[in-house]
Amino acid sequence: MSTSAHTRNGQGFVAGSLIGTLGGLIGLGGAEFRLPVLVGLFRLGTLEAVILNKAMSLVVVAAALLFRGATITPDVLANHLDVVLNLLAGSLVGAWWAAGHAIKLSPQWLNRIVMALLVGLSLLILWDAWAGLHEGSAPLFEAGPARIVAGLIAGFGIGMVAALLGVAGGELLIPTIVLLYGLDIKLAGSLSLMVSLPTMIVGFVRYSRANAFAVLKHERPLGVSMAVGSILGAAVGGLMLGLVPTRLLLGLLGAILLISAVKTFQHAH
Repeated sequence: MSTSAHTRNGQGFVAGSLIGTLGGLIGLGGAEFRLPVLVGLFRLGTLEAVILNKAMSLVVVAAALLFRGATITPDVLANHLDVVLNLLAGSLVGAWWAAGHAIKLSPQWLNRIVMALLVGLSLLILWDAWAGLHEGSAPLFEAGPARIVAGLIAGFGIGMVAALLGVAGGELLIPTIVLLYGLDIKLAGSLSLMVSLPTMIVGFVRYSRANAFAVLKHERPLGVSMAVGSILGAAVGGLMLGLVPTRLLLGLLGAILLISAVKTFQHAH
């Protein structure tokens, strides 16, 4: 392996570690922040970056689910399988539909859509920092048909975003679970991972039909380095939880994501 390749992989590990640490501090995987780095720093095409990001997200989410097993036990999660199944029924369809359309879009349109979604996520993060969305609330709907329909619609939208950005969707899933079902934030974090994993697998399978799927072979060293860094960073961030005020960190990360999304995808080729 050449010196430049070693340097590139080292940069991937450092970037993954930093993003994973920041994500761990606020309970996210950080995939939203990896995507602009893959396009802006490592010069991948947008579709290739989305596919590589999704592969890394699968590894990070699976690891996170295992790490959280000691805090939120399987029997507790089993008591809320109705929430997972409700959201999954929508997210699997949304992920399959969005990934199928993404591989047919022109690069220009894909850039515009990705930039719009990242800007939307950054504004959601900034709103969360201001409004304290992660502090919990009573459920929007009582158990019944209305909540099931709302869960299906929310799941479909989240599945679309997850497929188009190659992310786990935690920034959307966690507040949805907290607000729609009125559950504790820590429990919501684990339930969101249970929804994310099969949703990402469906999108991943759909992307396997695209020529850009070859990026997994061409950029395997970079992907592995970045994924390992992300997992280690997420573990460190989890241990540092509480050291930095969550609202302050959310505000900072929201601003960074907003600026990087616009700068990266406005001029992406």
